[in-house]
Amino acid sequence: MKNKIKVFRAMYDLTQEDLAREVGVTRQTILAIEKGKYDPSLELAFKIARRFEVTIEELFTFDESTPGTENENA
Repeated sequence: MKNKIKVFRAMYDLTQEDLAREVGVTRQTILAIEKGKYDPSLELAFKIARRFEVTIEELFTFDESTPGTENENA
């Protein structure tokens, strides 16, 4: 899953640490999500989207080329 967290953090002048504190996770979790190494839970995705006052769809996009997603509907 791709995301625009880094873009929104820059718009709001937030560090990874700031965002992590506000949504109740570690800075390493935010880093991993930004790099696409970790997909957040639905609850965490909502928290991050609410923080930036956007929808989940504005913040996250599904990437069908992501490994492990090719046969989910089979």
